[in-house]
Parts: sequence; C-alpha cells; structure tokens
Amino acid sequence: MKVKVAVVQAASRLFDRAACVEKTCRLIGDVASQGAKLILFPESFIPAYPRGLTFGTVVGNRTESGRKTWEKYWRNSLEIPSDASNTIGEAARQAQTYVAVGVIERDTESSQGTLYDTLLYFGPDGKLLGKHRKLKPTALERVIWGEGDGSTLTVLNTNAGRIGGLICWENYMPLARMALYQKGVEVYLAPTADSRERWQSTLRHIALEGRCFVLGCNQFMTKSMYPPDLVEAEGLSSQPEIICRGGSAIVSPSGEYLAGPLFDKEGILLADLDLAEVVRGKFDFDVVGHYARPDVFRLTVNERPRHSFTQD
Repeated sequence: MKVKVAVVQAASRLFDRAACVEKTCRLIGDVASQGAKLILFPESFIPAYPRGLTFGTVVGNRTESGRKTWEKYWRNSLEIPSDASNTIGEAARQAQTYVAVGVIERDTESSQGTLYDTLLYFGPDGKLLGKHRKLKPTALERVIWGEGDGSTLTVLNTNAGRIGGLICWENYMPLARMALYQKGVEVYLAPTADSRERWQSTLRHIALEGRCFVLGCNQFMTKSMYPPDLVEAEGLSSQPEIICRGGSAIVSPSGEYLAGPLFDKEGILLADLDLAEVVRGKFDFDVVGHYARPDVFRLTVNERPRHSFTQD
C-alpha cells in the first residue's frame, strides 16, 4: 500500500487559540488538496511552544507577571473535547485525511489547573481517534506542563498504516520507543521543538531501529512573530530574530531522506510512502521480532491511566 503524507513546518499564532485553529484548518485544506492522506503539525502548535519564555521562574521563586503569562497560556490552551477540537476534526472530515496536531491540552478530568503537551489524532471522518500526552517534559517545560501516563502510548491501525509517535525528547527514551515498536508502528510521528542539526541523527536512527517511516515536524519561528507585550514581559529583546530554524523531514525505513530537512522558512514537505518498505526493512532487522531476545530482555508497560486521587 502506498500513501502520500505531509509535514507542515509553520509558525503558531502565539497564545491565540482561535487564530491557531483557523490556521490549522486552512493548512489542512491546502495540504489535502495536494493529495496528502496524513498531515502532521508541529509540537504544541496550538497555542504555541513558548520558546525563550521563563514564566518569571527561578529556583525558589515565581513572579506575579510570570503567573499572568502562564494564565494567558492556560486560557488559550485546548480542552478536549471542545468547539476548538471539533473544528479541527471537521476540517479533517472535509479534507478526508488523517491529521495529527500538537496542542497544549487543558486538564478537564480533575483540577483544570494542569496543562499537557499533547498530540491529537483525527480521522477522515472527523472523529478524534486518540491522543498522546508527553510522558516527560524537558527542563523548564516541567514548570508549565504535567506528565502524561502509559495509557496514551497510542498506535492507530488506519488506512494510512499503523500510526503512532512520541513528542520531542521523549524520542530519546529507548523504552518509550520500544513500546511503540511492540505495537507495530509503521508511520512514526516525531513532532518536536528541537531545531539542531544533530536532531536529524535521531530521526534517522529511529527509522533504522524501528524499520518504520519517520515524520519529523518542527515550527519555523521568528521573534517578530511574538506579541510585543510578550517580548517585553519576558525580556526577549536580546534573542536572535530566528527563534527556531525548523528542520522538518520525512525519513524512510532505510534511514534515507524522502523530503527535507527544511530549515529557515515555513513550508510543506510531501512524500509517497510505500508501506511494503517496512516489511522489506524487517528482513534483516526486526527489533521486536527475530532480532529480539525475549529470553534475556523484557519490557513491561503500565498502560493504566494514572489518577491523582481515588474515592471510596
């Protein structure tokens, strides 16, 4: 089976949920018109990856202005389900394509005071098929986002292949990758905020290790895209004009680039995936099959939802 896929390297409308959703839906239509049956957007595309922001935080202290910045971030995050998420689903339905988009998800299950870095999966029927919450935010991300659990290590069996993925530096977690390999992932999604050249080695390694297609997706962001009041409040005036270079790419199971990497501009990457390459790639290396040693190694994954409290 062959499927055309697309990676969208675009910039968020920072801290503006409505504008981000509008841009997402417009791009879904534009990219689907080019024949894409799976479209991937970057990490935390809605309402933004807050690169460069401190939220007024140092060890042992938080400022009131930083709390207000986080409140604005919280107010522009996504509840699931909501009118905003339903709007994205409707765009996927109209385009008749699978869509995966990185969002900041507002917790609606308990206190509503926690945010998660989440990847949402929509089907061509417009339904939300699943989600993945980032298991371990990195560095200062831990101040603004909570930790996901094993219940959202999602791999979906779709008409575009078995789709799943991890977010940014989760992809450096070998056991998290193995959890997806065990579920038979064929099209591995890796939305990120990492624009370093060396990140390309990670994308290619995953493709070779998992014998799967890898879609890496990042934003291209400049300082002039930030709201002026945010630049002033967070002291970003000294930052370079290019805040994030991008680096999106599509990689084959043999570790070869099918598209990209794309740097220093917004753009769309398209590639035709022949899913038979996944099978051929496992002829000489199948990390959870003939190349595994279950008599020596064993991976146990806790996929139960984690609750912060229980009631008798």
